[in-house]
Amino acid sequence: MDGSHPQGFAEAPIIFTPAQPALAAPVLAEGPRFRVRTLCLAPGETTALHSHLHRSEHWIVVSGTAGITLGLRARLVGEGEAVHIPLGQPHRLENPGRLPVTLIAVETGCYPGEDDLIGHD
Repeated sequence: MDGSHPQGFAEAPIIFTPAQPALAAPVLAEGPRFRVRTLCLAPGETTALHSHLHRSEHWIVVSGTAGITLGLRARLVGEGEAVHIPLGQPHRLENPGRLPVTLIAVETGCYPGEDDLIGHD
């Protein structure tokens, strides 16, 4: 053996695909292993299908109705409802309604930065 090890999930080569422009996402709180921010989408807006290598997310809809795609399943999530997005799960957010949609996103993991985004579109 040469002392090397096979590539694991975190070591695998990553191809980053640019997503749509970043959401208006003010940070409400953050620490070394978490970040809390608001996500706002105007009617008709959609984010690119993407996943994260180092964090999971928990989205709580605070106003409007969000269309959320997790893997191959899509559903509508209304005000007061929440959805958990596991680490590595492809997901997309859209606003199918006529009113703006606002979410609180709680992001947790070993690295909450935006540069772990992997595009799937």
